[in-house]
Amino acid sequence: MLCFSFTLPATRLAVPEFGSYLVGFGRSALAGVLALALLLILREKVPERRHWRGLLIVAVGTVFGFSIFTALALRTVPASHGAVVVGLLPAMTAIAAVLLARERPRPVFWLVCALGVVAVLVFAAVQGAGQLSAGDLYMLLAVVLAAAGYAEGGRLAREMGGWRVVSWALAFSLPVSMLATFLSPWPAHLPSLTACLAFGYVSLFSVFLGFFAWYKGLAMGGVARAGQVQLLQPVLTVLWSALLLNEQIGAATVVASLFVVGTALLSRLTR
Repeated sequence: MLCFSFTLPATRLAVPEFGSYLVGFGRSALAGVLALALLLILREKVPERRHWRGLLIVAVGTVFGFSIFTALALRTVPASHGAVVVGLLPAMTAIAAVLLARERPRPVFWLVCALGVVAVLVFAAVQGAGQLSAGDLYMLLAVVLAAAGYAEGGRLAREMGGWRVVSWALAFSLPVSMLATFLSPWPAHLPSLTACLAFGYVSLFSVFLGFFAWYKGLAMGGVARAGQVQLLQPVLTVLWSALLLNEQIGAATVVASLFVVGTALLSRLTR
């Protein structure tokens, strides 16, 4: 969670100089090369066919979905604004876990989750002068896809191990991510050191190493229960946005962030 809390600020630093598509696909490609090298060095066997569907969900949700749509969103919205929307991720992950595990939560669970979604939509509409911006829609789509990837990755990690799940998802995705990276618009000038470091961070930690601990934790504690750690992520992301990007954090952002965290916590308690 600590690794992931820097993702939006780092993406915000990288996107203006690298471009959204190069950041979105390029970080997955770089992480995929590292993952493939690790698998080859350790001589890991290809996963069984019964795991391929789950790895596809992980790839679509976390390797591509969250990376691409957050990069597109952060062209127009501040990282602190995006953090409020990402505050829905714990509740959405719980919903994905419920659906995948075929559990039957009480109606109040769905009510609390709906309350959190409404809070985010109201915040985004108020910030966008009465309507949702394209950046907000990109962030919402990123959250939905990431939730599916988290839930499925946590389930697979019980059998495969967390680091294998993310490594094989990245390795299987490598042909697509490499091709998309080469086809993406490249910067006309050499990006600054800050942008390069930010790109390196989201490639190494946000897409790859961070998931070693994340999927292992979800496997050990259960997706819904262990996912409670995510409740701190929006608050930390808002803090990093202020410290690293000098973003002005208004009262509305703070209140909305804490409210969304509260609804996510209630959704866990009401399961």
